[in-house]
Amino acid sequence: MHTLIIMKKVIYLILFSLIANLAIHAQEKTGEWNGCDRYDFTFKDRQAIVVVPKQAAKGNPWIWRPAFFDAFPSVDKALLEKGFHIVYYDVTHLYGSPRAVALGTDFYHEMVARYGLSDKVTLEGFSRGGLFAFNWAAQNTDKVACIYVDAPVCDVFSWPGRKNASLWNDLLKEWNLTDADMNSFKGNPVDNLAPIASAGIPIISVCGDSDQTVPFKENMDIVRSRYLAAGGPVEVIIKKGCDHHPHSLDNPEPVVDFILRQQPEYEKYLHYNVRGSLQNSFHKFEKERRARVAFLGGSITEMDGWRNRVEQQLQQRFPYTEFEWIEAGIGSTGTTPGAFRLQHDILSKGKVDLLFVEAAVNDDTNGFSALEQVRGMEGEVRHALKSNPEMDIVMLHFIYDPFIPMVARKQTPDVILNHERVANHYLIPSINLCQEIGERMQDGEFTWDEFGGTHPKPFGHKFYAAAIGHLFDDLWKGLSPEKAVVPHEIPSKPLDAYSYDNGDFIDIQKARSDKGWKLVDNWHPDNKAGKRKGFVDVPMLEATRPGDQLTLEFKGKAIGIFCVSGPSAGILEYSVDGAPFKQLDTFTEWSHNLYIPWVYMLETELKNTDHKLVLRMSKKKNQDSLGTECQIRNFVVNQ
Repeated sequence: MHTLIIMKKVIYLILFSLIANLAIHAQEKTGEWNGCDRYDFTFKDRQAIVVVPKQAAKGNPWIWRPAFFDAFPSVDKALLEKGFHIVYYDVTHLYGSPRAVALGTDFYHEMVARYGLSDKVTLEGFSRGGLFAFNWAAQNTDKVACIYVDAPVCDVFSWPGRKNASLWNDLLKEWNLTDADMNSFKGNPVDNLAPIASAGIPIISVCGDSDQTVPFKENMDIVRSRYLAAGGPVEVIIKKGCDHHPHSLDNPEPVVDFILRQQPEYEKYLHYNVRGSLQNSFHKFEKERRARVAFLGGSITEMDGWRNRVEQQLQQRFPYTEFEWIEAGIGSTGTTPGAFRLQHDILSKGKVDLLFVEAAVNDDTNGFSALEQVRGMEGEVRHALKSNPEMDIVMLHFIYDPFIPMVARKQTPDVILNHERVANHYLIPSINLCQEIGERMQDGEFTWDEFGGTHPKPFGHKFYAAAIGHLFDDLWKGLSPEKAVVPHEIPSKPLDAYSYDNGDFIDIQKARSDKGWKLVDNWHPDNKAGKRKGFVDVPMLEATRPGDQLTLEFKGKAIGIFCVSGPSAGILEYSVDGAPFKQLDTFTEWSHNLYIPWVYMLETELKNTDHKLVLRMSKKKNQDSLGTECQIRNFVVNQ
């Protein structure tokens, strides 16, 4: 599998290198720019520059500057390394005029038809270059992948303005207008955003909030407000205390990632299901400007990665919003633990506006049955919506090793199908990142090792975050912040009557120790086995010897334990309401070297009445376990 991927990748790279060499065949090399061949020439009596990457990316993407070549080029340098052509055509002093737009269109056709560059260009406008970028895009919406502007001029009355007589007169001359004509001027980007927004062209901007030359509040801030109101996707990175210079960012990664995910070749691999809406969160974020966003999942959510990038995306989309992030990822946990800890870890923090849920990897690797996968995921979703029907929810499906050959066979893993049943029932949008990553690897874009495996490298997490960004673009397209919040309709009947949609914790102090069980206030085992945050240095109810017994009275339809299964995990015996005792071996395949958090459900289909649980440590022992122990952090109950 990996050999085939590498071979495909080599073929692609050779092909794109050949295309890149042909792209400027009519010109003579004039030098180098950042280690790549540079070609300077004139087109219709104006300066043009093309820098050719060493290896052109698939589709020959390009970024086009209309002004200030090589000024603050951190984004251009990064994109050049990613295989973009860096293109410059000098219309700096034409103020986004009709002549500039016409020249730009001719130049675009030259780049596409003659030199084979992508028919979707990324426009890059610094300062006055913003006038051209916006005005050209408004008349050529079918030719634009996205727009990147940095401290852009969006209103000529702000800059150059009448106060700058020399530049103002240059502008009047270029536009063939008199000063009196300017009273009815219609050529400002702030007044011509509708075509761009209607086409859904994504915009990202970097601006200083203390810009004295091109004031942010008079330019890009107005564009952002009007573009959002028109239903267009826009992100703004605001540099606190920054004047007009320096442009760009020391670390251009947020802009580069944005541009990469908007390219046509990138979008071919996206797999997401648009259901319901994310209208409510959009309203909360932009109109009310105070919001709470929660992330529920396993270690892929817990680690620094896609979650941090999505937080960054949301802050860029809604720079004036005060966000509270609830980061509730816990390694090794799937939907069953998630359904029972949802109340304590997330809902108890306050009203949640947007919730992300993921568990395909852990529900599969931990061996949960199809029934448990549905009950767990429905428990999370239904409980969340009952707590706040206005809450928007996004479901994610990640990839790990066993899923890779299934994607190659065009099969969808059963766990994803089971979770999708819940998404369909509750009209929850979902993203199949498993399929996207699998297909990209099949086509040779990268290997599993390059991606980073189950727990991706930063490179891999970018794909997860980018897909979520596309879902935002799609579901927030055309929405107005003024549109009212509408509660989601909750189906009257769940998919499964015993889904864990009323899951919660029972404090371990509610149990009565009949023999041997002890409450350890600050449990910390004295060995080298791994421990998970939140499951060490916390109160635990512990048994260490055969015959240790406790009793718990509870009310609900299901009862279980949230424990850690470590090197000495034992076999439990339990009985509910005097029924014959059943056995439960709590030692897992990971217990040798890790106190792994685990929810064991003891009974799941009880009547929703009062019950009594008796739990004792068996004399029997798993042959791989070092002892007969059990440490319970919480009892879990579904009422």
